[in-house]
Amino acid sequence: MATKSTQGGEFLIKETDAQDIFIPAEFTEEQRMMAQACQDFIDTEITPFAQEIDSMKDPNLVPTIFKKAGDLGLLGITVPEEYGGMGMSFNTSMLIADIIGAAGSFSTTYGAHTGIGTLPILYYGTEEQKKKYLPKLATGEWAACYCLTEPDAGSDANSGKTKATLSEDGKTYLLNGQKMWISNAGFAELFIVFAKIGDDKNLTCFIVEKSFGGITMNEEEKKLGIKGSSTRQVFFNDCPVPVENMLSDRQNGFKIAVNILNIGRVKLGAGVLGGVRTVTTNAVKYSTERKQFGVSINSFGAIKSKLAEMATKSYVSEALCYRAGQDIENKIDALIEEGIDVNEAKLKGVEAFAIECAIAKVQCSEVLDYVVDQGVQIYGGMGYSADAPMERAYRDARISRIYEGTNEINRMLMVGMLLKRAMKGEINIFDPAMAVSKELTSVPSFETIDTSELFAAEKEVLKKLKKVFLMVGGKAAMALQDKIEDEQEIMMNLADVMIEIYASESAILRTEKLVSIKGEEACKNQIAMAQIYLSEAVDKINTAAKEAIGSFTKGDEQKVMLMGLKRFTKSELYNTKELRRQIADYMIDQGKYPF
Repeated sequence: MATKSTQGGEFLIKETDAQDIFIPAEFTEEQRMMAQACQDFIDTEITPFAQEIDSMKDPNLVPTIFKKAGDLGLLGITVPEEYGGMGMSFNTSMLIADIIGAAGSFSTTYGAHTGIGTLPILYYGTEEQKKKYLPKLATGEWAACYCLTEPDAGSDANSGKTKATLSEDGKTYLLNGQKMWISNAGFAELFIVFAKIGDDKNLTCFIVEKSFGGITMNEEEKKLGIKGSSTRQVFFNDCPVPVENMLSDRQNGFKIAVNILNIGRVKLGAGVLGGVRTVTTNAVKYSTERKQFGVSINSFGAIKSKLAEMATKSYVSEALCYRAGQDIENKIDALIEEGIDVNEAKLKGVEAFAIECAIAKVQCSEVLDYVVDQGVQIYGGMGYSADAPMERAYRDARISRIYEGTNEINRMLMVGMLLKRAMKGEINIFDPAMAVSKELTSVPSFETIDTSELFAAEKEVLKKLKKVFLMVGGKAAMALQDKIEDEQEIMMNLADVMIEIYASESAILRTEKLVSIKGEEACKNQIAMAQIYLSEAVDKINTAAKEAIGSFTKGDEQKVMLMGLKRFTKSELYNTKELRRQIADYMIDQGKYPF
């Protein structure tokens, strides 16, 4: 039976059946055992030593913990068994990244090694390179780091100035240049390095061993957060790299960087979820213990509202991450069935859902920031104390909106990718956009919705929200044409509409599928969270779309579009106060984030 797969970005023009998405309740017993082993590792090896890790007084502490993670197999989740790994699925790697998200600084150490440090070799290396390096990386014998960013080359990575010069005997390349913000550099044995050969336009990638020589570093960076992760500037001074250590082809480095960052983005989305749940659970517990006016502060509506909103955003983020992860996995399987090489299929599978990868990165990193901010607020004065858990979580969270591409860059990327695919004919958004444009000047139809069916009304709202994107995005593309990418504010408005549509739909589909497994009564809180989020999304979409419309339209055209926006953002008014109280009461009763 052929694997069923969709195309990235199609959620904007098609309806998705709830049974076609993956939800966390469907993880197998084996996957749950792996997740529990990972959680046990965090509970025993990381959480008790959080302050010592962040102090970095013992330079051997993090490398020792890192090696223990390798011994448990946590560093080789996606590395094939023949190279010393566990060869598990993409969504399993998402699950482990999710759990590791509660590990504070160590989650950065883990992500840098297992993602951008290991995957370039797995996906682009020769057989000899894989056999030589992957077993060391999968077991934790060696740590890896990724050297792309330079002082003058951040978001514009391809402008890097590090040079690779072929030696006279033709046996080695001599690397010269400076890299910065390199995670794991302090104890890494292997460096994935990007440099330009001669006057090449694009970067080339190299596998560099520390033992090659010619590598020096600054002291550890003093950072706002993730203090326990190694971050250094790295200097290459005539560093000799054997020609056989070029990774892939000459000038293919930029492509490698882009594709690996796609994976990094969706993994980062999953990689904050453990932290989000931990902070929410801590907030629930503290709000029970903290007494004011003779009662626990979680008896107050203001605190209940915060707890419920933290849980709602967490639940939605989980929904979209695992939906995207399984879509990627399905695409990989479908490509393999077509006869495509396994590693190429993995790259193409992720590339197909690059839009969703960017959405996951932006949405989840911003949810993390929201949750830690509310966590500090619930703790009050204690939230500002370094002796309480919120202070470190608050500082650690901030980097997530910056690395793997800033959220601003990712917003523009997701819209830019969609438009480029539309221009290439890979996804047809222009015909649906034209249909919506015609609908604006037609008499609106009033169809009766069967509200006895769960989420029937909400799905109708979602259909209209998709029309908002098609209306605004289609008009903007027509009016601005090739100049649209210069209008960054409009691009970001459109991105916000995309994000809210994908997040809302993912939450509704997750809940609908969960109801089919557990029944409606057992899922009443999940239903409430999906409804709350959709209600908020409608308002956010209205605001973003209105800003965009005001940016490039005038006169009658603007009036027509604003009328269309009003028509497409009508939705049922929920009693969100009562829904939040219901959710919060359940959380307080369970004493944790229980969803």
